[in-house]
Amino acid sequence: MRRPLKITLWTVGALVALPVLALTTTSVVNVVQTRSDLAAIAPYGELVPVDGKQMNVVVSGTGDETIVLLPGLGTAAPGLDFQPLVAELDDTHRVIAVEPFGTGLSDQTDSPRTAENIVREVHEALQQLGVDRYVLMGHSIAGVYALEYSETYPDELVAFVGIDSSVPDQPGWDEPVPTDGLAELRTLGLLRVLTAIGGDTYADLPYDEATKEQMRLLTTKNSTAPTLLDEMDRSVENFASVSGATFPASLPVLLFVVQDDAEVDGWLQLHEDQAASVDHGQVVALEGDHYLHHTQSPQIARDTDEFLASVSLR
Repeated sequence: MRRPLKITLWTVGALVALPVLALTTTSVVNVVQTRSDLAAIAPYGELVPVDGKQMNVVVSGTGDETIVLLPGLGTAAPGLDFQPLVAELDDTHRVIAVEPFGTGLSDQTDSPRTAENIVREVHEALQQLGVDRYVLMGHSIAGVYALEYSETYPDELVAFVGIDSSVPDQPGWDEPVPTDGLAELRTLGLLRVLTAIGGDTYADLPYDEATKEQMRLLTTKNSTAPTLLDEMDRSVENFASVSGATFPASLPVLLFVVQDDAEVDGWLQLHEDQAASVDHGQVVALEGDHYLHHTQSPQIARDTDEFLASVSLR
């Protein structure tokens, strides 16, 4: 064999071997680090039995009115993510942050992540807590689940409060959430690498360092696990299930909306139309990004108190 050909083959072999070696290394590191991460997760909230599994809920406050918080799609640790808002609400309300299956400290589940199943499971958790009258407050995709909820359990809802909540038939609703390869990237340890070089996603947000670390750990644990991936894969199906739906006219609806959302055409108008479809609807436009409860919790709490007080006087 001629020497140049030998050199070429050796070079090609090295180029192939190096990525394989790197992926092997990241995979092994990921396995070891995952074990360490799981051991470092600190318990919070309380577990309630739902559908033969355990669902975690975080309950605080002792007010006469109960507010139930539901997270947006992909929120890996809702009980912690909602902390800024809970801190503003629980002086005057009993607040229950529900961690649906596949999020926070709740179990994974094989039950399909349809809106119907998610609503049924959340309701069962509240039944376990003896809660049968409450304000439903939800972020993002919870706006879709709230429509299913209001149809299935209308007599239990006092009001719905949306935090930049999704609405039926919004632009892009029929575009699937890209999840292909996420589980493989997690197994190979590449998501961990990308997260490490991506910087602090919670910088300048109102969380202490211990809470930030717990949210990072739970994001690693849950964000590409089967339950959340299934919910993401069913997002189009869940939007389709509420196409054209409205809340019951008698249900008070308060919607906090990002004022200048450049990602969805007519975002504010969509919510104004939704609020106009009920007898007592209101829209509050706020500056900020999609996670308004991270930065606008004081105003959300104040306006929610005022809205609920006005509803009770009607």
